[in-house]
Amino acid sequence: MPLLTDLSAEDDWIEPDDVPRPLVTYGFASETFGDFELEMHHHAKSQLLLVQRGALSCEVESGLWIVPPRSAIWIPGGSVHAIKVTGAVEGYGAFFAGGLDVGLPTSCCAVAVTPLLRELLIRAANFPLLYEEAGANSRLVSVLFDELASARVEDLHLPVPADPRLRQILDAMLEAPSNRDTVESWASRAGLSERTLLRLIRRETGMSFGRWRQQMGIVLAVKWMAGGMTIQQVAAGLGYESVPSFVTMFRKALGASPGRYMAERYVAKDAATSAR
Repeated sequence: MPLLTDLSAEDDWIEPDDVPRPLVTYGFASETFGDFELEMHHHAKSQLLLVQRGALSCEVESGLWIVPPRSAIWIPGGSVHAIKVTGAVEGYGAFFAGGLDVGLPTSCCAVAVTPLLRELLIRAANFPLLYEEAGANSRLVSVLFDELASARVEDLHLPVPADPRLRQILDAMLEAPSNRDTVESWASRAGLSERTLLRLIRRETGMSFGRWRQQMGIVLAVKWMAGGMTIQQVAAGLGYESVPSFVTMFRKALGASPGRYMAERYVAKDAATSAR
């Protein structure tokens, strides 16, 4: 399977829905330090997007996911989604035939990728398009399915509300994430009472307003750090008065400090690259 070095080119692309195999895997890479976006689309097959370097974001109707290195996003078949890449990125996209139960949720989710799962995806990307369905390749695919079933789901998801007034608030927050205005101020800007805003946020996202805004900060922080920003720059960009307060929030949310969280992903990726 060719490595797609230009994500916007269609010359090497064969629609995976048209390939009669339980698994179709592409490698992809872009050295373009600019924005690239795939507009809303869907596949009949379910999709796993693994990021090796850089970061990408994926939006579906119900939310926004950020995918850092050593992580992947699971997109069930039929899910309408858009993908955005900022800067250089490389990874693998695997497509799974309908009817397969790989043990992941029926809705989009971010998953941590083990070294074994990563290596299996790399091997699968080198299969012939119509690989033999009996033999070594088929056995490797079975192992890949088993490893995927044990993947740990990560909390890198920001629920996106359907209410246009709440979406207006989210768009404003994403445009100026350092803005630390009060709930009352955000409600006034959207033409809502504070009580109505809090009720709508809880109903549409399952979170309090404060928790929702914090989750936005987490997904942006991971995206920015994957793009090369320092912890100090991220803390300032999110409007924190001090780096320690940002680090404390991040550690409580993801179980590790920002530096350790990202180092674990890059160290694992560099070790895998050096081994080949």
